[in-house]
Amino acid sequence: MAPETPTQMQQSSAAPALPGTWRLAPGRAITLRPREAGILRVAHGQLWVTFDGPHDGPPNDLGDHVLGVGERLRLASGQRLVAEAWDAQAPAYFSWDPLPVAAGESTRLAAVVQPLADLRLALVFGAGAVRRLAVGLAALAWDLLGGRNRATLADCAFNAQSRACRAHGAMS
Repeated sequence: MAPETPTQMQQSSAAPALPGTWRLAPGRAITLRPREAGILRVAHGQLWVTFDGPHDGPPNDLGDHVLGVGERLRLASGQRLVAEAWDAQAPAYFSWDPLPVAAGESTRLAAVVQPLADLRLALVFGAGAVRRLAVGLAALAWDLLGGRNRATLADCAFNAQSRACRAHGAMS
């Protein structure tokens, strides 16, 4: 099962779309990890949903549930759920409705959490860019100073085998 993006789920098909719902084609799966609590409702067909553990039920509860038309599940913020159409021949349609958030603390917390998540992502991308810049500048300086054979540098410095090349004396 390959995860499906919202765009792929909304592509046209022979079955008419249900307004206000997402279409999940047979054999496709989607992972939900909402930023805020909400309700997942089945509008048509059946969904097979699996929660990440630990599970509160009996020891044989693996977090799997089959939901039919009209059934719903409440998801907490950050809770992970994987859903797919239960029927291998027909799509399932579902809706996701966030629960109302009380103004006040939750709003203030969200005003801090989202910028922190954005900053973390920026730092990850920034660190990768700095690393690639340093490698590029080092290679350029090496070439300008009459360094080793460019073919050896291209073969070893910019691919996953560079450490192995150095370890075996290819660039010594």
